[in-house]
Amino acid sequence: MKSDASTSAAPLKGLGGPLRSSEPARALPAVLPAVHLLEEASDLLVVHLDFPAALETCERAWESLAEEPASGTVVEVKCSLCVVGIQALAEMNRWREVLSWVLQYYQDPQKLPPKVLELCILLYSKMQEPGAVLAVVDAWLQDPDNQGLPEYGSLAELHVLRVLLPLGRLSEAEELALGSAAFGEEQREEVLQAICTARQQSTQKPLSSQEQPKPSQEGSFSRKLMSLLRLLHRLWGSVASHLLSQPFRKSLLAALILCLLVLRFDPASPSSLPFIYQLAQLFRRIQKATLSRLYPLALRD
Repeated sequence: MKSDASTSAAPLKGLGGPLRSSEPARALPAVLPAVHLLEEASDLLVVHLDFPAALETCERAWESLAEEPASGTVVEVKCSLCVVGIQALAEMNRWREVLSWVLQYYQDPQKLPPKVLELCILLYSKMQEPGAVLAVVDAWLQDPDNQGLPEYGSLAELHVLRVLLPLGRLSEAEELALGSAAFGEEQREEVLQAICTARQQSTQKPLSSQEQPKPSQEGSFSRKLMSLLRLLHRLWGSVASHLLSQPFRKSLLAALILCLLVLRFDPASPSSLPFIYQLAQLFRRIQKATLSRLYPLALRD
């Protein structure tokens, strides 16, 4: 019997401590299944990364503890099951369900273990939704039974820094920091300094949401316009250089001579002078426009 009792109590080590051979083995048959399920859930979470199975195992363990009286070991097992369940939900990106999942077992927010409440604050704060835990944490901090716990001061500070300040509830944060006896002097000074910094930042005039996109839109339009102008400049330079190139001028001269031969214009004839004059004027205007594009400063001087 002695060996049986010590062997069956081994899984409780680290939670409630192993039983001595002289101690009665009461409550062991009811606690042991939940402890084994807790170990199984931890393995599924950490080793196998099977998060749905880990969550389902935690829920089965909770059901096995539903009718158990609140002894020290049972309280610790329940808290550990919540920690594993919270981590499993977060890994499955179901973090929004964490608070409701926890409260379905504890029901009363004031009865949440400090470690579970701390995880909830950190999780919702990290996901930038601290307002989801505001009412729960307020209820927990106002409960007289919780104010004597050693974790009360750290949770109150966490509530101020991670919930109240991000929500802009500076007056409530200052009231909690000044009115709570759980804050030490150094801790209170740090919290008040954080509140002062947050108040200074909130009084600075921020840019309106309508003014912020405007410079970016103007800058984008300017960049596109400059790119278009550079492209047109390169294209015009290429065309102009082609028009002024020696082969093109030779081809143009050959075409002019061919036109005169086909149409049988006599350059010395008075009747052909108006046509030749107009053609020369057209060539001069084309040349002048081309040179003005290529060398604008030189022509000005």
